[in-house]
Amino acid sequence: MLVLARHLNESIIIGDDIEIVVVSVQHDQVKLGIKAPRNISVHRKEVYDEIQRENRLAADARGDLSKGAELLKQRFKDEKNQ
Repeated sequence: MLVLARHLNESIIIGDDIEIVVVSVQHDQVKLGIKAPRNISVHRKEVYDEIQRENRLAADARGDLSKGAELLKQRFKDEKNQ
């Protein structure tokens, strides 16, 4: 992990098109401004983690639905052949 010290209104650059600016510092809170292209999503870590969790749950559910669809197809096929 790279650790940088910045003062108020100072910034860091990531790549060619992302800038992070220290907007304010009050007590134990630092506010950052982030300038990035619209096609790059920017989230707080806890929000990102929740999005990833929801995506995994949705992917698991799709897998379960595919299995269920195959079972229904097989059952229909079996009933048709009887």
